[in-house]
Amino acid sequence: MATYALSQPQRFRRFDHGQQAQKDARKLAAASGALKAKAEQQLQRLSEDPFRPPPPDEALMGDLRGALSRRLNIQRRLVYQVLPVEKVVKVLRLWTHDE
Repeated sequence: MATYALSQPQRFRRFDHGQQAQKDARKLAAASGALKAKAEQQLQRLSEDPFRPPPPDEALMGDLRGALSRRLNIQRRLVYQVLPVEKVVKVLRLWTHDE
């Protein structure tokens, strides 16, 4: 598990939703209200300071090396990359990283 600290939180300029994240957003729209609310909460937290826990983020391996993952619930995850120089959070997945 990776832990990060910034000297002062800085609002990130934008989110970049990858093609798969856009497909996942449609699945999420059809999901339960609690899951949608949790996803919106996590996206808000990422926009404020992507390195601030909770929840803890997990560094991924393999094809997603360099990406981080946060749980939305027991089955679903938010997978993203942080580009600190550009102040961009790139959302890769909103459903799961295993499918």
